[in-house]
Amino acid sequence: MSRFKVTACIAEHIGDRPEQQDRVAILTSKRNPGALLAIVADGMGGRTGGRMASDQVIATADSLFQELSEQDTALPQLLRQIAAEAHTVIRLTAISSEKEPHSTIVALIVKKDYAIWAHAGDSRLYYFRAGRLVHRTDDHTYASMLAAEGKVEAAEVAANKYKNILVSALGIAREPQIVVGEATELRVGDAFLLCSDGLWAYFEDYELGSLLHSLSPREASEHLVRIARDRAKGRGDNLSLAIVKLEAPEPKKRMPTATLWFEKDSPEPSQA
Repeated sequence: MSRFKVTACIAEHIGDRPEQQDRVAILTSKRNPGALLAIVADGMGGRTGGRMASDQVIATADSLFQELSEQDTALPQLLRQIAAEAHTVIRLTAISSEKEPHSTIVALIVKKDYAIWAHAGDSRLYYFRAGRLVHRTDDHTYASMLAAEGKVEAAEVAANKYKNILVSALGIAREPQIVVGEATELRVGDAFLLCSDGLWAYFEDYELGSLLHSLSPREASEHLVRIARDRAKGRGDNLSLAIVKLEAPEPKKRMPTATLWFEKDSPEPSQA
């Protein structure tokens, strides 16, 4: 009997931008029925360039995930390969189209009681257990880089003045930094949120954890989009999200049982 069931939902909104450049997907594979891949890509680089970049991330992920066999345990390598191949194609397109497209990536694979994720850029993964934050990915921004180097004052300035400058993303001129993390022994009550900065910018961590814990993935996604749009006050970016939640399995339905009784003076039982 399964220890938990996996429920998932995706949502996106164009925000107050003229075009949707985010892409989000939940992928499954006939060759690997026990695995699920969730992925968010936030494209940048001009109107058509950004959408092309995020489209390429999703297409690459889908193609490589479908090739994964049920016996294949090389999940870290798969996530790195998705990022590497999408990066290469985006770079080649940039050369041929004379544009500068690039995209963030955050991807999560859940298989049995194991989860593994990878990211580059400022799209985030949150991992909650019973509503409490277990892990959150670090943004690959100029401000975050300065903070990691201990340059607190410079980081605060950069967070306001250069908050959209990424130091790692797919399609940039240098090789992107792909950070991989994992969680073992998943349990009922665990939940993952993958989202672009058009969503997480409007929430505190505890708010996200509370919504994911108390609501179904579909209900939580509806609330998150609505709240983000209200807080954006007409100046919101594209937003996209994927929620993966581990819930208690539904109890098996008991089969109706037959009733036996004896009629008076009857040597055989009758069955209803």
